Amino acid sequence: MLAHAGGADETLSIVLLFGGLWIGWVGWSRLKGRGFPRLPTGGAWGLLAIGVLLAVSAAVVPRMVFGPTGVPAAASPAASRPASIATIQITTPTDGASAQGASIDVVMRLRGGTIVDAANTALTADTGHVHLSLDGKLVSMTYGLVQEVSIADLEPGTHALEAEFVAADHAPFEPRVTSTVTFDVPS
Repeated sequence: MLAHAGGADETLSIVLLFGGLWIGWVGWSRLKGRGFPRLPTGGAWGLLAIGVLLAVSAAVVPRMVFGPTGVPAAASPAASRPASIATIQITTPTDGASAQGASIDVVMRLRGGTIVDAANTALTADTGHVHLSLDGKLVSMTYGLVQEVSIADLEPGTHALEAEFVAADHAPFEPRVTSTVTFDVPS
């Protein structure tokens, strides 16, 4: 997942793995005669099987529930996307500006929309966050309207900066809500 390291899918994996290891250990200990003498042998075999099943599920179930991107399957971008009433505008840098230094400050104006802090499954036409792209490559997912973007590795010449207001699930609205400016990096 590009922006949000960790999350519910990792938590589910950890719970399943450690639960499986602990349950399997109880069964294994009983079978080896090292503990849990009141547990019947058949119960020990059952716990061992459940432990193995939970440990294997730690790798499989989160992918089934959350998908390969870490976004809950129910929140995966649908074929039909919501339309947004919002508009976004890059106010700094201005179109055609000359950039100096190792970074540029990007200031945006959002009208008709609200920035939300975390990805969620409730898609509304007026909530989301901002993706910033530089020359067509995503460089930032931001939860505000001011961002510093590194330009230290850019070649001299004209470059395009795009801001896109996206839904809470990180997928674009339909139609897309974008603003693009170009700026020059002098030689």
